[in-house]
Amino acid sequence: MAPLIVLFIIIIGGASPLAQSRTTPPHHIPKTTILDVTASIQKTLQVLNFNQSKQQQQHLLSSTSSSSSSKLSLQLHSRASLQKPTHTHYKSLTLSRLERDSARVRTLLTRSRSFRVSEFEAPIISGTSQGSGEYFSRVGIGHPPTPAYMVLDTGSDISWVQCAPCQSCYRQSDPIFNPNTSSSFKPLSCASTHCQLLDQSQCRHGNCLYEVSYGDGSYTVGEFVTETVTIGQRSLTNIAIGCGHDNQGLFIGAAGLLGLGGGTLSFPAQLNSTTFSYCLVDRDSDSSSTLEFDAPLPHDAVTVPLRRNSEYETFYYVGLEGISVGDELFLIPEGLLESDPPWGGFVIDSGTAVTRLRREVYEMVRTAFVRGTEQLGAARAVSLFDTCYDLSSMSSVMVPTVSFHFEGGKVLTLDANNYLIPVDSVGTFCFAFISTNSPLSIIGNVQQQGTRVSFDLANSLIGFTPKSC
Repeated sequence: MAPLIVLFIIIIGGASPLAQSRTTPPHHIPKTTILDVTASIQKTLQVLNFNQSKQQQQHLLSSTSSSSSSKLSLQLHSRASLQKPTHTHYKSLTLSRLERDSARVRTLLTRSRSFRVSEFEAPIISGTSQGSGEYFSRVGIGHPPTPAYMVLDTGSDISWVQCAPCQSCYRQSDPIFNPNTSSSFKPLSCASTHCQLLDQSQCRHGNCLYEVSYGDGSYTVGEFVTETVTIGQRSLTNIAIGCGHDNQGLFIGAAGLLGLGGGTLSFPAQLNSTTFSYCLVDRDSDSSSTLEFDAPLPHDAVTVPLRRNSEYETFYYVGLEGISVGDELFLIPEGLLESDPPWGGFVIDSGTAVTRLRREVYEMVRTAFVRGTEQLGAARAVSLFDTCYDLSSMSSVMVPTVSFHFEGGKVLTLDANNYLIPVDSVGTFCFAFISTNSPLSIIGNVQQQGTRVSFDLANSLIGFTPKSC
């Protein structure tokens, strides 16, 4: 399946060699920022003990979408709101998330290297999750609408939902969608334009079949159809979606996936949306935010050009010129993050949790962060995190500020919670960046939390608006 998560790629400017890449960031960026250790640890305890009240459950199970004449708006929920974690310790929850995250990244890397496949292959069953699937929205499928939680994925184009009868379906929170109850359900023919746009398709009795598979072996297979999708009081007709009768993967209660990628089959493209945006709340929280279509970019957004890969339209790319840590700015060498073949670039993905940086860049950034945190007690590495601290005796700490520097002098300064995160409930925190040998770099949802990320498709811009959930 196409990666679920929201995905952008960043193209680099600046030809400075690594040895000469250090400079001074603009004076308006604070050198340090405060991390509230106590509050962060308290959240880890709350998510493990989270119990929905009947009122909360009714709120989540009802249609939480809203609309107006100028925009469409859906409630956006973290996984904790949909299903309480089954882990008894926050560290085991962290390790589980990182395992899913690795599977997600493998999916993106596989997806970025393979395009059209001539053969409709049988899927490989996997017991691991296709992606982290941390954020969900609730929509109505069919007429009359059947409520369904859908995972958000900017790294995918194809939207799909599990359908009866099931040859193989994973467990979801709501009843499986039954096409026989919908008057607007209509199979697509193999000759239809929508069918021809699929990467993997097959014909059966003249009707179009689809398959979306993922790098870890998860998949969805079924009929490609048009259906009505309801957001609030607005019904959107003739939306091409997958009706999956054979699905494998741990999507944690969701009925399917809402593809928000840049391709012609994506949900925004089918709506002819000029813009869409989302704001990701803390994934350990039961609060919610919104996914919005056709709303103007916030006036105070940090806007940067939206770039495209010439051979793969799904991903969103932007130009990143450097990353600063404290009073050091590291310029990214020219060509290190080119978006065109051989598939480099910088991706912002709603489904990937932790930011992946090319090894050369990561080592510079990590070294500067370690230099600025010498006063903190070191802790052992945890899974994919190689830079961790023991903050168990502290209520708050001062850490170097981390900022992304885009072309045109635009800067996005991160909150301390976006890059120094708890991995257990006893005070172990880790630097939330990971090194990768892949040419593809990814900005994950940990770094996006608390920031509204806007896609101005009409003007080829991406906007970042901190503290706007």
